[in-house]
Amino acid sequence: MEELKQIVKSLETRLKNIGEKLNVEDKRKEIRQLEAESVKSDFWKDINRAKKVMQEIADLQNGIDDLNNLSENLVSVKELLDLAKEDSLDDLKKEVDQIETSLDDLETILFLSGPYDKSDAIISIHSGQGGVEAMDWAAMLLRMYLRFAELKNWSTHLLEETPGEEAGIKSATIEIKGPKAYGLLKKEAGTHRLVRQSPFNADKLRQNSFALVEVLPVIEESQEIEIKEGDIELETFRSSAPGGQNVQKVSSAVRIRHKPSGIVVSTQSERSQAQNREIAMKILLGKLSQIKEEERQKLKKKLKGPHKAASWGNQIRSYVLHPYKMVKDLRTNVESKDPQKVLDGDLDEFIEAEIRLESSK
Repeated sequence: MEELKQIVKSLETRLKNIGEKLNVEDKRKEIRQLEAESVKSDFWKDINRAKKVMQEIADLQNGIDDLNNLSENLVSVKELLDLAKEDSLDDLKKEVDQIETSLDDLETILFLSGPYDKSDAIISIHSGQGGVEAMDWAAMLLRMYLRFAELKNWSTHLLEETPGEEAGIKSATIEIKGPKAYGLLKKEAGTHRLVRQSPFNADKLRQNSFALVEVLPVIEESQEIEIKEGDIELETFRSSAPGGQNVQKVSSAVRIRHKPSGIVVSTQSERSQAQNREIAMKILLGKLSQIKEEERQKLKKKLKGPHKAASWGNQIRSYVLHPYKMVKDLRTNVESKDPQKVLDGDLDEFIEAEIRLESSK
C-alpha cells in the first residue's frame, strides 16, 4: 500500500513538472490564434499549409486534454487508495501502471521542442566498412525504417537508391511523413553495427558490418532557410537508375552545388528533371537547417558534426545475431534480446530513451 502511494506521489510530481513545461495558457492562446487563421476566407487556398495548421491545432489540444485526463485519473487513484484494503490493490496497481505509461508518452512528446522536431524527415543510409556484407546491412536498415514508419501509419517515399553490385544497397534516401517524424528519428543518426554469420561466405564466418544513417528535417521554403538563386550551381546528366529508355536518353538527373557551403546533392530517382530538382532542393534545405541549428546552439561543428566513418569505434548501436542475440544502444544502454523484432521496426524503446537522455543534458 505505502509503496503504491509513493509511486502515485512521484507521478504527481512528474505531472506537475510537465504542466509547468507545457504552459497550458500559452498553448490555449496559440490554439486561438491558429483557429482565427483557419476561419479566414482564403485559408484553404494553400491546402498544404491549411492541413498543417489543422494538425497543429489538434496536436496542441490533444496535449492539453492528455494532461487534464492524467490529472483527473491521479486524483481518482489517490482517493481509491485511501479507501482500499491490502487484498484489493491489483486493479489499482494496473491503473497506476497505465497512468505511468501515458505519462512517459506525454513526456516524450513534450521533449520534442526543437525548431524542426515537428517536421517530416529525410533518412539517408550509406554502406560502410564490410563490402557486400555492409551493402546487405544497409538494405536491412532501410527496411527497418520503412517498417517503423508503416507501424506508425506514416507515409514514405524512396527519393534515391544506389544498388550494390552483388547484393543490398550502396546508399538510399527516403522521405518519411508523419507527426514529429524528424523529432523522433533525429537521434537515429550515426553508425549502426551488425554482427552475424556471413551469408555470403561458404565458411559462415562471424562478420562485422557497418552502415551510416543520416537524418534531416524536411524544411518548407517559407521557413527560416533562404537559398538565393545565384548561390546554386545546377548540373544535369543522364540517369543510371532504373526507369526505362526515357530515363537513360534524357538528362533528367540533377546535381546541385550550394556555393556558400560547398554542399553537393544529386538525385536521379524520378523521371523528370523538375521532380529531381525539387527533391535535391528539399535535401539541401534539410542540410542547411542543420548548420543553422548548430550555429544557434553555438556548436563549433561542421554539417552533422565531425565526420565519423561508418567503422569500428564510432557505432551508436550494435545488432548482434551471432553468437548470441541482442541489440544494444551504446548511448543509453537500452537492450533488446529480440533483434528480429527491432529489425522489423520496433524502435520505440530505443528512440524514447535517446530523447530522454538528450532532454536531461
